[in-house]
Amino acid sequence: MPENRTSIIRRAPRLGRRLLSAALALPLATGGLLAGGLLAAAPARAATAPSGPTASVTLGDSYISGEAGRWKGNSADSTGGRTGTDRAWTGSSYDPSLVYGTTAASGCDRSDVAEVLGAPTVAQKQINLACSGAVTANVFRASNGGQAYKGEAPQADQLATVAAQNNVKLITLSIGGNDLGFSDVISTCVQDYLVWYSYCHGSQQSAIDAKMPAAMAGVGKAIDEIRAVMANAGYAQGDYRLVLQSYPSPIPRSAEMRYPESGWSRSDTGGCPFWNGDADWARDSMVPQISTALAGVAAGKGVQFLDLSNLLQGHEVCSTSAQQPTASTPPSATTGEWARFLDGGLNTTQGALQESMHPNYYGQQALGSCLTLLWAKPSGNYACRNTAGRDASGMYLTAR
Repeated sequence: MPENRTSIIRRAPRLGRRLLSAALALPLATGGLLAGGLLAAAPARAATAPSGPTASVTLGDSYISGEAGRWKGNSADSTGGRTGTDRAWTGSSYDPSLVYGTTAASGCDRSDVAEVLGAPTVAQKQINLACSGAVTANVFRASNGGQAYKGEAPQADQLATVAAQNNVKLITLSIGGNDLGFSDVISTCVQDYLVWYSYCHGSQQSAIDAKMPAAMAGVGKAIDEIRAVMANAGYAQGDYRLVLQSYPSPIPRSAEMRYPESGWSRSDTGGCPFWNGDADWARDSMVPQISTALAGVAAGKGVQFLDLSNLLQGHEVCSTSAQQPTASTPPSATTGEWARFLDGGLNTTQGALQESMHPNYYGQQALGSCLTLLWAKPSGNYACRNTAGRDASGMYLTAR
């Protein structure tokens, strides 16, 4: 019989209690987690695509906006620069706008190391329209069911302006995770570890399965909306490339967890409060399932697919192959974690909760390298992986 919930919370160490509060307060950046109808007939396009500087554009959610780019690894130190990991530290206070610019205020969190910025050789301009927390409906045009989000017009409508002013060569899309309730999965699994001492993967697998058809229909419609915008701006499909990418796992499988399942170090120090069984399910079942579904949408819509399932392998939060920096061991891309840990809700001392479980500064650099590599592949679907012991320069593609 599980213990009384209140007694467990009172028994937990202070950071454990804050982690639990954070779990109960989720959704994360992926929160806020529609399938649409038929597209309206597009008017005849202009004879040629617009001239102007070439542009690479990203659309979608937090996994491409640059969320968590503030953090160079993770440190349990909650003061000052957190052992050199907090890029928002000014020497006396914290200023997230140093990393996220004006989007720190809205929460779109487009960081200065976002994926598109990490691939500058693709085009003359790098334009990031993604917003942390977006769902597929935030990509659609307003005229076709699109919804404004965090004070911004639907992303397809923003793309229309960009496409008219630039010669867009590459559009990269990351979307669908919030439609699937990714944040609900994390919240439930964390609560089951900290409170109920039960597994989450059974109920959450059912939830993912139930939401999958509508979510993938939404992803398909988002692609159609992007195509319609580009056609209206005078582009033929051969004038630009459209890439749909998947999501990486921020936590490792249980055999690669460096903190024991029992005790509090996995939650209090590592920031990865998941049972072994749930970690294995998330890493080797849920993430691949989502990737496979997205690959199916990409194939059906005739766009290129980039599989990021294994992007963080060996650099996940709590991985045995990575370590947290200390006062004597500074942050390192080769030995550090490439995703942000669950910060425990320490918003005043450890940043924003919505940054949790996203590729951090190092992870964003890896994403940029993947996009650069994919640009050199004009056709075909690929998976992007890292080389053990290397930084983002060790990323490589394998045919999928």
